[in-house]
Amino acid sequence: MFMGEYHHNIDAKGRLIIPVKWRERLGEHFVLTRGLDQCLFGYPLEEWQVLEEKLKALPLTKKDARAFMRFFFSGANDCELDKQGRVNIPSTLSNYARLEKECVILGVSNRIEIWSKPLWEDYFIKSEESFSEIAENMIDFDI
Repeated sequence: MFMGEYHHNIDAKGRLIIPVKWRERLGEHFVLTRGLDQCLFGYPLEEWQVLEEKLKALPLTKKDARAFMRFFFSGANDCELDKQGRVNIPSTLSNYARLEKECVILGVSNRIEIWSKPLWEDYFIKSEESFSEIAENMIDFDI
């Protein structure tokens, strides 16, 4: 499981340090793709395969299913960690997530999320204001 919040800078070559404690779980090769809310999602290969099977089961006759699959899979990249534990983030993904210098890396259960620090701070402040309401709605999911 991935959990926690870490802050690292992306370098001029587009490389970002992945926290040491997550490197083994993430694996030498993993999938990085566009996430929701303008962040990036990173999945270990086994988690990506589970998600891929679920997405392949979506009906192609549904417009939203096709749109989501295009968005998600067209941004997917096979990535690997270098000897220093850095991932080289493709420019298409760093542009999407507006990664410029300061980044926030989150552990979110079965995936990591990579955020631009300003976007994360803005998202967090807005979410924090409605966290009680969000938590109340989670009751519907038996949490």
